[in-house]
Amino acid sequence: MIGFLQNPDLTTIHPDFPGNYYADGQFRAGDMTSNPSFSKLLRWGAHKNPQQYEKDHEYFQLKVIRTRSFLSSDEDMIVWLGHASFFIRLNGITVLTDPCLKDLPGIPRQAGLPCAIQELIGIDYLLLSHGHRDHFDQGSLNILIRQNPHMKILLPLRLGKLLHQRKRQVTYQEAGWWQQYQTQGVEITFLPAKHWNRRFLFDFNKNLWGGFLIKTPALSIYFAGDTAYADHFKEIREITGAPDLCMLPVGAYKPYFMMHEAHMNPEEATQAAGELGAGVMVPMHYGTYDLSDEPLREPAQLLRWFEQQEKMPCDLMIPAIGETILLKDIQ
Repeated sequence: MIGFLQNPDLTTIHPDFPGNYYADGQFRAGDMTSNPSFSKLLRWGAHKNPQQYEKDHEYFQLKVIRTRSFLSSDEDMIVWLGHASFFIRLNGITVLTDPCLKDLPGIPRQAGLPCAIQELIGIDYLLLSHGHRDHFDQGSLNILIRQNPHMKILLPLRLGKLLHQRKRQVTYQEAGWWQQYQTQGVEITFLPAKHWNRRFLFDFNKNLWGGFLIKTPALSIYFAGDTAYADHFKEIREITGAPDLCMLPVGAYKPYFMMHEAHMNPEEATQAAGELGAGVMVPMHYGTYDLSDEPLREPAQLLRWFEQQEKMPCDLMIPAIGETILLKDIQ
């Protein structure tokens, strides 16, 4: 099959976008597709990390605020659960992003949760940006689906098959880039990202990847998912307007030769926030799992330094896990 794919039941907001190009069983997005080659993986294995001593001797842990009060609050808010997982309440609608709330195979979680996974109930929409295991964790999903039977899952194209829920029905929608899901209370649009997807040995880019814009008439929130730096941030601003708040990945960026086509470093994320025209930047995708060569504390340190040097194009909020960001404070 060769052609441009999208969900015919959804609205596409970009007037010139024909759909996501799909050929020979893969999504292909030109410069917006990362291609982590096996040779680069071998090079990384033989590469000596110049910061290894620092990593071996750092005693850093993300601060975790143990609380469940945000679950019963009526206020609109954002609460970081670690990595790319956020609890969001907007216009009274509860949204959860990329829930990876447990240890991964061979990669232990370096920070706890504000509450037990079993306490995350009453979720209206669950957003999954792509199929990588640190964003699409089947164990976390199984628990959330079981305790939130009315939850709707919003996915990229062709990712629904990975839900693997045979015993209970799961309600989900798939979207291509620039498509709006059918939602109530909030408007949610799937947006481009420069990344890639692989979960098993032979499924490279069989599923799409991307980010999300969550919007009401009063406020807009951009969740980037997993992405490298590219021109899509400028285009997102042109098509959807500047978000009031953006959650951008800032970790897993070293070594550069391996990571730069899939992830952003703090400097690139800062530039992306400026190109988006965001009012507030909240960093994510750092400190929770040790996925790359930089020390766990480095991303937040660099962002604080940029702020001190007045190089941040917007307000910077670096929350602890479990800390509440009240959305009324950023409007």
